[in-house]
Amino acid sequence: MKTTGHPDYQPVIFLDTSSNHSFLSRSAIDTKGRETMKWTDGLEYPVVKVEVSSESHSFYTGKQKIVDTAGRVEKFKRRYTKVKKPA
Repeated sequence: MKTTGHPDYQPVIFLDTSSNHSFLSRSAIDTKGRETMKWTDGLEYPVVKVEVSSESHSFYTGKQKIVDTAGRVEKFKRRYTKVKKPA
């Protein structure tokens, strides 16, 4: 196997922004210019923010939650709600 051309596989903190839960894992994601956060071991790692993880996903929590980050529900209702015309 070639020794060049492979991405760096390094520890990264994934932060679930909807539940403020974080976990440390390894990833090949580009971490240049990302903010860092101190982990429980005292070392600093790059942070990758995600909107959904096992702590906030309805499949794992058993709770139904509607996530409307860009007003999609209201946009759908405005577009497809029938307007009654005056008689």
